[in-house]
Amino acid sequence: MQKEVGYGTIPLDLFGKAETMYDLKFVNLGITIEHMVSSIDVFGFRIAFYGIIIGIGMLLGISLAARDAQQRGLGEDVIYDNIIWVILIGIAGARLYYVFFQWDAYKNDPIQILNLRAGGLAIYGGVIAGLLTLFVLCRKTKISFLDVGDGLMLAVLVGQILGRWGNFFNCEAFGRYTESLFAMQIRKAIVNPIMIDEELLNHLIIVNGTEYIQVHPTFLYESAWNFCLLMFLLWYRKRKKFTGEIFLLYLCGYGLGRCIIEGLRTDSLLIPGTGIAVSQLLAGTCFVVALTLIIIGRKRAANAVTAGDDPGTHSTPPPSTTT
Repeated sequence: MQKEVGYGTIPLDLFGKAETMYDLKFVNLGITIEHMVSSIDVFGFRIAFYGIIIGIGMLLGISLAARDAQQRGLGEDVIYDNIIWVILIGIAGARLYYVFFQWDAYKNDPIQILNLRAGGLAIYGGVIAGLLTLFVLCRKTKISFLDVGDGLMLAVLVGQILGRWGNFFNCEAFGRYTESLFAMQIRKAIVNPIMIDEELLNHLIIVNGTEYIQVHPTFLYESAWNFCLLMFLLWYRKRKKFTGEIFLLYLCGYGLGRCIIEGLRTDSLLIPGTGIAVSQLLAGTCFVVALTLIIIGRKRAANAVTAGDDPGTHSTPPPSTTT
């Protein structure tokens, strides 16, 4: 069912002003963007805002993780010495994860797999590849993976908080039709058609002859959820009961939020041959497994304290360089 606005009358916005054509609008908040710009040109070279935002997120995240490592006695170098490999292999993992679940879009032109500027990164692929890389590097240098992971998850959250706003500029990562407080209208012509499902087509909003989809801004939901999670972890990190608890709390908290929010998305990557969103299944699994390990870890920590040993809040010192 399509909803038409502006035939025979001039539609007004929330403030009583005449409506004009726009690219994006939060209909119940009175926020309108007439022209969405997703990139800038520098000497004829197109640079996407998505890439700029991801880059800023990485720098801020690394800075936070390094500061945390310094405060816990690990030293900044434990982050700086490993982060480049974690980022590079993480990006490769994010791309391969996306391509695997969207193979039909690449099988006839495999060279496009290397075209990262066209988009197509999946956060879970990046996190999995990055963590595996970090695990190998920590084993090699004899540093506690969980101790480093406690700090590095703070960096990951910063990147995720900002990275979702890259999705905003790309007009992607939105959800189903809604009339809720945060309902967001996007001009249909600027949205990738594969992200528009039948439900959205059945609820097209037409304003003065221009078609809009009206959706949940799931990028905003996830960014806000991750911000709250980051604030909690920053508060809790000096109160953790065992090494690795911050790492597990990240997996638990992010998994819970992503599992719920993913259920609103229209562009989820699906397990081949099923209608199951792979990110939702993975998020739910992370939540359950991490919560179980947190409960076990806290019980062990409590038992250790009762026995007169402090299990857990000490950082693992860096390996000695003397022989």
